[in-house]
Amino acid sequence: MNMSLSLAKAVADAVLYEGYLLYPYRASSQKNQARWQFGILGPRGAAEDGVGEEAEMYADCLLSPGPDARVEVNLRFLQLQSRTAEKAGDGGGFSPVDELTVGATRWLSWDEAVEQDFALGPFPLTQLGGPDGRTVFPVIVPVEVPAGVDVEDLRGPAGQAAGRLVRHRHALHGEVRLDAAPAGDGLVRLRVSVANIASGTAAAEPGDRQDAIARSFIGTHAILTLRDGDFQSLLDPPEWAWDAVTSCSQHRCWPVLAGPEGQTDVVLVSPIILYDHPSVAPESSVALFDSTEIDEILTLRVLTLTEEEKSEARATDPRAAAIIDRCEAMSPEELQQLHGALRNPHLDRPWWDPEAEASVRPESDSVLIRGIPVARGSRVRVHPNRRADAQDLFFAGQTGRVTNVHFDVDGSTHVGLVLDQDPAADLHEGYGRSFYYAPEELEPLEDGKESPL
Repeated sequence: MNMSLSLAKAVADAVLYEGYLLYPYRASSQKNQARWQFGILGPRGAAEDGVGEEAEMYADCLLSPGPDARVEVNLRFLQLQSRTAEKAGDGGGFSPVDELTVGATRWLSWDEAVEQDFALGPFPLTQLGGPDGRTVFPVIVPVEVPAGVDVEDLRGPAGQAAGRLVRHRHALHGEVRLDAAPAGDGLVRLRVSVANIASGTAAAEPGDRQDAIARSFIGTHAILTLRDGDFQSLLDPPEWAWDAVTSCSQHRCWPVLAGPEGQTDVVLVSPIILYDHPSVAPESSVALFDSTEIDEILTLRVLTLTEEEKSEARATDPRAAAIIDRCEAMSPEELQQLHGALRNPHLDRPWWDPEAEASVRPESDSVLIRGIPVARGSRVRVHPNRRADAQDLFFAGQTGRVTNVHFDVDGSTHVGLVLDQDPAADLHEGYGRSFYYAPEELEPLEDGKESPL
């Protein structure tokens, strides 16, 4: 496995289990009663019936191919596994129970998950699309995961049958589709689609919700590896690729460059919005699953659980047991390193230097954008194109007036503005509220007279 793919999988593992089990990691906790995760592909019809999620996700990527360009796809997701604890009866049979204790060990009936990883390809780009801009030869690969039943016998101290754990898995039926077409300037637009093709339930009965999640792809994401070519960033593309970037579409997932900075051979198609080249912080030594909460806070909270609460968490899920054990085993030095780190500030002098503070005047400072000075009063159009959150994306294409220009301690520039279409713009400016964008996300309106959209 190359370095880029190895680092991408480390992040993908975090994506795979994000939200899988929430603090305090106990089955009896209310927020673990109705479980959810990112990247769920429900069976067809489940979303329309209100018992599950949509069946498909897709994302467009841009790449610059070489003559022997090939794409490999790693499709990764979780398959639900229902674990039922059964107690041994006097007559030799077994009966389901909510909780089973054998010796010093407890088990609860609970829904676990099994990791699935499908390596697909490599697929030559000449096989994917034609030179006329139409998708000529789409590649469609079936993804089949069989149903299964596993039985784990549990025996007491004297070796007698005390019970068993029965694990059920429903079959999953899906497909991956790859389409490619020229995007101009030597670029190829590659669409990766993942779909759950199992039929959904006919009616939204109370039991259908559990049935739908049991036949869903959970935490679905894909890792794309390109041989003889380079992927282009959709978050921070070169200026010449902007038109091609705007032609790309995404649905329920987002592609980012993965692996180390500077590498362009791996893309992570994630159900969580990430930035290019994401990485797991070296201080984060425990996979806490808890929807991107702060590691330090969660670790300290885990250590405050009572022994009974820890016992229930361990009985709930093997991964919860691993979290409890790892947090309890952390040394004072490991706990201290969770407190935070300052990364690569690029400072020539301390940020608290009074001279540095006196030199910053947001009300009159300016920044050069596409050769045009932009300062307070300048008018611009918004084109979010890097690390944008949902709110930034809502304002794509709108025009606004610059209120200030800020230079922060790590050398970045932030342009504050109020939007022409915002009816409360004057009020916001009055109490100092601005929307902030990077210079490369703004298009200066040179004459300052263009009407709002």
